[in-house]
Amino acid sequence: MSIVERKKELRKEMLIKRAKFTKSIKAEYDTWICDSLLRRVEEQGFRTVHCYIPMGAEINISPLIEALLKRDLTVVSPKTYPKRKLKNLVLESLDKVEKGVFGTEHPIGDQEYEGSYDLVVVPGLAFDSNNYRLGYGGGYYDNFLVNYPQVKKIGIFYPFQEVEMVPTEPHDIQLSEILVNRAF
Repeated sequence: MSIVERKKELRKEMLIKRAKFTKSIKAEYDTWICDSLLRRVEEQGFRTVHCYIPMGAEINISPLIEALLKRDLTVVSPKTYPKRKLKNLVLESLDKVEKGVFGTEHPIGDQEYEGSYDLVVVPGLAFDSNNYRLGYGGGYYDNFLVNYPQVKKIGIFYPFQEVEMVPTEPHDIQLSEILVNRAF
């Protein structure tokens, strides 16, 4: 089986597992992720955070986003375009978002952020102990992160998303860290 085929199978398996995750435990875990990330942002003095706007069964980081905005930090969220491109827009409020492609949401308007980031919060479907992640297959984050080799890149995952080894290709970007709580 090729790497591309292995990735496709693993994505399918993880989407099913994530959809079956108990809602009450998911909510508790999502709170732990938000609290842990906020603590890191505060401890490390981060001022600019790039993060996704959650959809479906992804880890709900909306409380984290709200907390960052209340602290007057710059929050940047991606707008997805064809050909694996993201346009990174300043997020002013979770009340000021609109629907995008693939079920995503992004900030309303066209206020593109072109500065540097202190932290990029990265979603995914699977991860391994080498800090590689399996995304949804569009290559959007890999194409974005390759331009920011020095930025802190934290992948957030549920414990059941850990695999022995994520199948990788040369374009796959290794994250700085995986945030996971195996106690759940």
